[in-house]
Amino acid sequence: MFFKRISLSLLLFPFLWFNPFLIKRASGIIPFYNAPFNNELEKESLSIGRSAYQLLYFGQLKEALNLAKLAISINNKNEKLWAILAEAQIANNLKTEALESLKIGKKINPNMSELYFAESTIHVSEKNYSKAKKAIYKGIEIEPKNTTAIFQLGNIYLMEANYIKAIKTFNEAIKYKKDFWQAINNIGLAYFELDEKELSKKYFEDAIKFEINAEPMLGLATSIQTNNRKRAIELTKKALLQDPKYVSDIYRKEQLWGKKIQKATNELLNFEELEEDINFAKKYLK
Repeated sequence: MFFKRISLSLLLFPFLWFNPFLIKRASGIIPFYNAPFNNELEKESLSIGRSAYQLLYFGQLKEALNLAKLAISINNKNEKLWAILAEAQIANNLKTEALESLKIGKKINPNMSELYFAESTIHVSEKNYSKAKKAIYKGIEIEPKNTTAIFQLGNIYLMEANYIKAIKTFNEAIKYKKDFWQAINNIGLAYFELDEKELSKKYFEDAIKFEINAEPMLGLATSIQTNNRKRAIELTKKALLQDPKYVSDIYRKEQLWGKKIQKATNELLNFEELEEDINFAKKYLK
């Protein structure tokens, strides 16, 4: 991917040649001169902001942060640029600075939902779920059909072990996106914690219909291990082959697996028939 290189000297060139004495002698042409100049600077700042966002996507975090700061130094009146700067700050673990950037962005445009979603992400990372929900509620109020945000709200409820509200929220996301297999899968996780094994099984099966993914496969295997050991083993082998990270209970916890399904999965992974698969997966993690 080609990224436009920005020359600071070019950006500063007009200022270096700026003569204040010309203002009095030619004040009549100033509006004619300044308007296109400001427009060009705004376009340049947005171009830099887009490049910063692309760098974030490719994992060049420090470079992205520097570009985002440059964009803001040129144009500090654009809420999208403040959102990009906040994203770069979050990626560089500068959470306090990110919250301040989001605060400025909201002052410029209080109706930009992404600013509230980003704020919620910061609060989640600090396990301040009350503030996280408050921020994401505001974002969803602005953009009520944002399925990703609704899904994230459901995940917050999972983190709080509020499984009934989590299920309700995931169903709200599915209402707008029928094939939202991640939300379907997470309903399975919630039902398992509520000791509703048959419902849990159903939702893992439904998720697999949309996406043959390691998580619902392992979730389903865990749900049926008592009544259908053979199929549970087959599903577990496929799941670990697709994504060996699921052998780790730490990784599964990061994916919001609750205590009950974690315990049941660890029992499944101790099956003698899976020893070779478990060892292979663990080697992959090293």
